[in-house]
Amino acid sequence: MSDKPLTGRARADRQPHSLAAWRGLGGYAAVAQALKRHSPEAVIAMVEAAGLRGRGGAGFPTANKWRFMRSGAEKAGPGPRYLCVNGDETEPGSFKDRLLMEALPHQLVEGALIAAYAIGASKVIILVRDEYRAAAAALARAIAEAEGAGLLGRDVLGSGFDLTMRVHASAGRYIVGEETALIAALEGERPVPRHRPPYPAVSGLWGRPTTVNNVETLSAVPSIIENGADWYQSLSRSEEGGTKLYGISGCVTRPQLIEAPMGTTARELFDLCGGIRHGRSLFAFQPGGGATAFLEAADLDVPLDFAHTKQAGSSLGTGALIVLDDHACPVAAIGRHMRFYARESCGLCTPCRDGLPWVAKLLDTLEAGKGTRGDIDVLHQHVALSGPSGRSYCDLNTGALTPLRSGLERFGDIFTAHLAGHCPVGRA
Repeated sequence: MSDKPLTGRARADRQPHSLAAWRGLGGYAAVAQALKRHSPEAVIAMVEAAGLRGRGGAGFPTANKWRFMRSGAEKAGPGPRYLCVNGDETEPGSFKDRLLMEALPHQLVEGALIAAYAIGASKVIILVRDEYRAAAAALARAIAEAEGAGLLGRDVLGSGFDLTMRVHASAGRYIVGEETALIAALEGERPVPRHRPPYPAVSGLWGRPTTVNNVETLSAVPSIIENGADWYQSLSRSEEGGTKLYGISGCVTRPQLIEAPMGTTARELFDLCGGIRHGRSLFAFQPGGGATAFLEAADLDVPLDFAHTKQAGSSLGTGALIVLDDHACPVAAIGRHMRFYARESCGLCTPCRDGLPWVAKLLDTLEAGKGTRGDIDVLHQHVALSGPSGRSYCDLNTGALTPLRSGLERFGDIFTAHLAGHCPVGRA
């Protein structure tokens, strides 16, 4: 097994392996180990000891989520239980799950199989956004190969464990990243968040116990089972185990996806990307995608894990670093984010449906040099009304306004300078 558990066995051309080639690299050994040597609780305990946290953005401890499912399933009684895999990946700046699904589909199938065994799920559904057609095709082939080899279906590897798995191509929207909206999309309903409780672990897909995990989270599971929790922890520079796929985009010389130890710093990642483009200086960066707060040059040596990034005033999110140089206007950058989130809102509640388009329009007016002091006051009001915990049905509104809140706090003078009728920085 490579010391990079997520991408270490990827082909140089990033094409998916056949089942025979994957097994030749040790593929599905972790499945046999889990099903034949470990109880479901033992598998969960290994994942807990490894320090694996959800890689979809929230960073919730994976083992805790799996235990909630087992507890919820006991309350729900007999019937199907589901594992849903979130492969929608619509966060601005994030492109990690695409690589895993396209180049390493068998690794995801393995991880999902082990997770399903641990939580007692009988069915796995992998939701993939429609634009990721190569990923969906690669996963469908991998699932068919696994079924043909007896790795899926009835009595997997003679263990008595039955599991079906399929790919669901979704029209895709940002809101589908919210787990109850994803469940609604799988049911053929409009993808809008649902009230909780009940939580999906008790009543999820078609009213049955359901767990939703991210692609990157599940792709890490086989290496944990095969090599042990201590090995996985040793890969990290943090108490949060393992490696992380960091996606760096924006004003760097070579935007790219890098697998590095959890806790790697932005300075190191930017150096691997050839530094800031055109020899310019760093202005600011978002460490976890479009819905995270800005950090600046003083934060370049913050370990990029969930805990340290939170202490620095932002969040790791999906690990998608969006970089602004000293020629990039933060007002313009935030305006692009707001237009995206306004478009992607499900429209279920007023703060998103009406508030985000209003914010986007005000930012466009400022960037065009036609804004007023009253416009900036209204932006502050939107931020204040959203609150740290939000006043909307889900967290989309709070997340969408996070870069605005951060921008007003850190770069308020640049917002004010736009009132003179021009941008003092330039366009990103």
